[in-house]
Amino acid sequence: MPPTAAVDSPTYSPEVHRVLSQSKPVWTPWTILGVIVTLGILVYSGMVSDLSFVELFEGIGSMANLISKFFPPDFTRWVNYFAATIETIAMGIWGTLLAVIVAIPLSILASQNICPNWIVFPVRRLLDAMRAINELVFALIFIVAVGLGPFAGVLALFVHTAGTLGKLFSEAIESIEPGPVEGIRATGASKVQEVIFGVIPQVIPLWTSYTLYRFEANVRSASVLGIVGAGGIGVTLYQNFRSFNYQNVCAILIILVVTVSVIDTISARIRNHFV
Repeated sequence: MPPTAAVDSPTYSPEVHRVLSQSKPVWTPWTILGVIVTLGILVYSGMVSDLSFVELFEGIGSMANLISKFFPPDFTRWVNYFAATIETIAMGIWGTLLAVIVAIPLSILASQNICPNWIVFPVRRLLDAMRAINELVFALIFIVAVGLGPFAGVLALFVHTAGTLGKLFSEAIESIEPGPVEGIRATGASKVQEVIFGVIPQVIPLWTSYTLYRFEANVRSASVLGIVGAGGIGVTLYQNFRSFNYQNVCAILIILVVTVSVIDTISARIRNHFV
């Protein structure tokens, strides 16, 4: 009786074997630990037991009644709203620009493939501290230092955004191809020249994309900082809310939505050009 033919095992190309060998399982011990800790926090804080959709449905009537007061929007003071919106955009531009200037050197110092661990560790902790604190908290601190107005808002956006961009920029640096850097190093170039000519050209597209996204986010954040007196359209928005001028609030919100949509469209075109 002829021997039973063995079932042929699937054959893969060397590239597929390399990818499969480098792939990591989804449920690693760290992932399982993270899930357990998250569930424990939710249970301990009472969030699981406090989720009441009945209260949500009971409040729909009140929400609908409040929303009906927003219409029709009142654009009689649109010139003032537009001027405050321009101030908000300027806050976002300055906060993002200052953040990029600081984030670039910090991201290089926080990259493990560029600097030793004794430099990377403290710089990363500094970036963690900068982005862990919300812009509103920074705004309250800077208002005490420089007073009310948009300058405090710019400083708040600058510090928080520098921490966020520093983290994103460093991750982009750590994912670069080492070939160009090694080629420049073989010519006898210094460490600074390796970064300028081998690292930065590879990460410029990603850095541009991250910067544009953070600018959009900063414009939205700047509109909220006015609640604590840090300038921009948020001051006008908060004053109208407190005065129950809901039709004015609706007009301001419409202007904000249009502004963010225009910025998003322009940013998308710029990103498509660079990325």
